[in-house]
Amino acid sequence: MNIHKSYYETLYSRPVVALSGYCAKYDLPDFLYAYLAYGGTTGSAKDALAEGMLALATEKGLLQPGQTVIECSSGSFAVALAVACAHSRHPLMLCMPATVPLERQQMLTKFGAQIVLSNYVYGRRGVEQRAQEAVEQTGGYFLNYFDNDLNAEFHRRVTGPNIAKATGGALDAVVAGVGSGGTITGVGEYIKAWYPDVKVVAVEPYESQAIGGGYIGRHNIPGLGAGFVPENYNPYIVDAVMAVPSHTANVTAREVLETDAIPASPSAGAVLTAAHQLMAEHPDLKRVVCVFAGQVLYE
Repeated sequence: MNIHKSYYETLYSRPVVALSGYCAKYDLPDFLYAYLAYGGTTGSAKDALAEGMLALATEKGLLQPGQTVIECSSGSFAVALAVACAHSRHPLMLCMPATVPLERQQMLTKFGAQIVLSNYVYGRRGVEQRAQEAVEQTGGYFLNYFDNDLNAEFHRRVTGPNIAKATGGALDAVVAGVGSGGTITGVGEYIKAWYPDVKVVAVEPYESQAIGGGYIGRHNIPGLGAGFVPENYNPYIVDAVMAVPSHTANVTAREVLETDAIPASPSAGAVLTAAHQLMAEHPDLKRVVCVFAGQVLYE
């Protein structure tokens, strides 16, 4: 019998899929692959990450049974963490600006989270300060996934090894987007440790180039481009940073749905666009893995 102990186990072993249709359309070497990291409640890689970070924190003695978890988030990671905390029986306190729509706050409350609001004029720094105050008041554990090595550690233990195992190490490059910085850092560090010649490429929105040191503005690629360089980001294992326009990312995401039946999110479309450009500019890079961190549901 091959019965998983929990649903989360299915999110830890994600497949690597050849993008044969996309390669055929653009006459690319048939060694362009996608690691489908998404799944779970939010349809993104954050579902496995949230549960994985809680498990690692518990393993390292940082999080005690029943202890309150505190986080600064109102997006998909907040949802993923709310579900993971409910599953592991940890109370959750989410700190966010008062400008977060009431409907969003109510949805997170239904998942069991306690909402703590801060004045929007203080930005993320104000939200983090409110979280630190909550830690002092409750004795909770501040997960802080933008600045917590457990984020990268999850990808060193899960995503990186999965990619290496699926490809047998026959790789020229790995391309991943930068949101919290954990994926590119964890995967890059693992791959570089075992296969130092493999190129690691980071992707961010063209409209918000914090990693590349360019202009920072609004964009339309959820999951990428936080507008600052996250503490999790390790620039020393990144060989190149590529910027992709939001419109192009969305077009490519829809394109790979048509060529390979993969419901890629805009962030995945951005990663695939960068990989395509990379292969076009460097013909010697033939075996490339793209990390697809999200999907779109069509109903």
